[in-house]
Amino acid sequence: MIQLLFALLFGEGLLILLLLVRTPLRKLVLLGLDRVKRGRGPAVVKTLATTVFVVLVSSVNSVMKIQRRASAVGSITPTDQVLMSKHMLEASMMGYALFLTLMIDRMHHHMTELRILRKQIRSSGEGKSAGGSGDNSNSNRRALEEDIAALQEKVKELQLESEAKDREAKTAETNAMALRKQSEGFLLEYDRLLEDNQNLRSQLQSVDRRLSHSDSKKNIFP
Repeated sequence: MIQLLFALLFGEGLLILLLLVRTPLRKLVLLGLDRVKRGRGPAVVKTLATTVFVVLVSSVNSVMKIQRRASAVGSITPTDQVLMSKHMLEASMMGYALFLTLMIDRMHHHMTELRILRKQIRSSGEGKSAGGSGDNSNSNRRALEEDIAALQEKVKELQLESEAKDREAKTAETNAMALRKQSEGFLLEYDRLLEDNQNLRSQLQSVDRRLSHSDSKKNIFP
């Protein structure tokens, strides 16, 4: 489960990076997202997102149950501590995955709008040059210039929003790496606790054998 979530976060981070960097791959990614949003694609994505959200709620519920059991007993066992850390890690990773999915959807939406606006600006400029100076009045020119200025302002706003999304993506990727290192530490601690538990059981069995042996001697020699 954790390895699958790491792969999902890595894939979403790579997809965001391809959307932000101007490369030939970005066109392919945009075309792929366009196809995903057609037909049954949105329904499949919503179903997967709902499933991940349900698992996220289940993990949070498990963490709350462990905390309630620990508060009732007064202390938390090492096994419950490891399980709680595992559930918290999975919940955090699923939350980041849902957040990155939403961010990819918004980035694709804004980039599609930006592409349409640029086409409109080009078509407006071409229509202006093809119309001739004698056919266009000053009012029409002024209106076109105002429209172009408004479109350019919107393009700047979209670029600023895209830069903000880029910073959020970098932050999310950094948090994902930190969670991965934390999970590795939890797994090592879990292995150590299992080994300690096995050693304690072996010692208890040895003590039980000694006690049973001494009792048998007492029964033989009263």
